[in-house]
Amino acid sequence: MHFDLADLRIFVHVAEAKSLTAGALRAHLSTAAVSARVKSLEAQLESRLFYRSSQGVELTPAGKRLLQHAHLILRQVERVKSEFSGYASDAAGHLRIFANTTAVIEFMPEVLADFLAARPGITVDLQERMTSDIVRGVLDGTADMGILGIMVGVEVPSRLKTLPFSRDRLVLATPLDHPLASRREITYEDALDYPHVTLHEGSTLFHYLERKALELGKPLPVRIQVFGFESACRMIEAGVGVGILPESCALRYRDHMRLSVRHLSDAWAYRERSILIRDDHILPGFGQELLDIITQYQSARPLSPEPRTPVQS
Repeated sequence: MHFDLADLRIFVHVAEAKSLTAGALRAHLSTAAVSARVKSLEAQLESRLFYRSSQGVELTPAGKRLLQHAHLILRQVERVKSEFSGYASDAAGHLRIFANTTAVIEFMPEVLADFLAARPGITVDLQERMTSDIVRGVLDGTADMGILGIMVGVEVPSRLKTLPFSRDRLVLATPLDHPLASRREITYEDALDYPHVTLHEGSTLFHYLERKALELGKPLPVRIQVFGFESACRMIEAGVGVGILPESCALRYRDHMRLSVRHLSDAWAYRERSILIRDDHILPGFGQELLDIITQYQSARPLSPEPRTPVQS
C-alpha cells in the first residue's frame, strides 16, 4: 500500500468541506483531478471513503477512521517542518487549542496576548468547545492541547495525559437583596428554586448544570441566556435571576457590581483546571512554553476564602 501526503491533504479538504467541488477549491485543483485522487486513495485502501449525493459527500465509517489518522499524520508533518525550518529556535509554528468557556473568556486572552507578542512567528487557533469535544479533539489529533475544568467523577481516557494547574469552584451569584444572599451554606438544589441567568446552550457550563439539575429531579429554571460572564453578572445584579459561575469570574465582577457571591456546598462544585495532551504526543518547543506559561499564570491565583457576608445597602 502506498499513498502520498498530497492525497491525504486532498482527502481532508474534501471531508471538511463535505464537497468535492469545495475541496478542490481549497486544494487549488480541478474537481475532476480531486475526484480521481480520491478514487485512487479508495482503491489503495480497498475501502469506500465517501457517500456521494447531489448535496455533496459524507464520510463512511472507513472515511471517518481515515480522517482521524490523516489529522495526526499531517499535523505531525507540520511539526517536523516547523521544528527543522527554524531548527531549535521555534521561530514559527501553529497550535490549535480546544478550551472550555471559562478558559476562553477568563484567562487565555491575557496569556496569549503576552505569549504571541513575544513570538511573532507563532499562530494559535483557540476554539471554545464542550468538554466531550475537547477530549475527543485531543484524542484524535484535531487539537494539540485541551484546557478544561475536570469535575468530580469525570473520567479522562488513559491515552491522555492530564496536567492539573489550578483549582476553581462554582459559586452562586445573586443580587444583594436576594433571599439566598445571607445564607452561609447553599446547595445547588436550593438555588434551583429561583430563576437562573445562564450562559448560552453551546457552553460546557450550561450543559453541566442542566445535567446536575436533572439528577436532582428538577429542571434548570432558565430565565435568560447570555453570551459571556460579564453579561450574566449584569443581569444578576439587575435582579433578573441568580446564576452559577466560576468563582474567579464572580469575584472579579463583584468588585464593581452589587453582587453577593456564595459557595455551593455540593462536592461536584470543585473543579480541577487541567491541560490535556496525548500521552504519546510531543509538543513543539513553543507549545511546551505555552503550557508552562498557563501553569505559572494560574498557579499564582489560589482559591479565595469563603466570600464575606455582603453588606446590604
